[in-house]
Amino acid sequence: MIPVIGLTGGIGSGKSAAAACFADLGVPVVDTDVIAHRLTAPGGEAIAPIREAFGNEVIEPSGAMNRAAMRARVFGHPSERTRLEGILHPMIYLHSVAELAAQSGQYAILVVPLLFENQRYRDLVSRTLLIDCSESVQIERVRTRSGLSEESVRAIMAAQMPRASRKSLADDIIDNNGSLDDLRLQVDAKHRYYLANADKVPVKP
Repeated sequence: MIPVIGLTGGIGSGKSAAAACFADLGVPVVDTDVIAHRLTAPGGEAIAPIREAFGNEVIEPSGAMNRAAMRARVFGHPSERTRLEGILHPMIYLHSVAELAAQSGQYAILVVPLLFENQRYRDLVSRTLLIDCSESVQIERVRTRSGLSEESVRAIMAAQMPRASRKSLADDIIDNNGSLDDLRLQVDAKHRYYLANADKVPVKP
């Protein structure tokens, strides 16, 4: 397996935008959120066990998982959330490993929102890259993107690792409080750094 950079950040930090910038530079990107959406799309591998565990009320007529219904079902109910994670997380991990093993190049990006909370994913990566921004920017981005209330966004943020803790654990940090052009410049700088040091980065088994 080639060296893997673990890209992470809180909700609304701009992980997907940063990953897209790396992809534009020709870097292979494996995104656990993309894998999760594929698994819960119509005909996805996770649909049958989710239907069995939670019933038809969390499945849309199209056959996809109803994300809003599932969010309402598991939010604030740890046992329900654990049950859903027990279905999805092993599948996402196995698909992530398989996709990473199929990549070529000098390094790859693995996008994991809860990277620092999950030791299995931390064991896959050689370095960690945090996409960071202020909490006010996080809230505004998520409200604009998803239409959630500020209260709902803050509740999601409160369930994630504190920003200061993420910053203390990260090997590298990109400040994404600015524009997309600012983000591209920082991604380009990190890309050049990773290319220059690819042969010095330990490859995880």
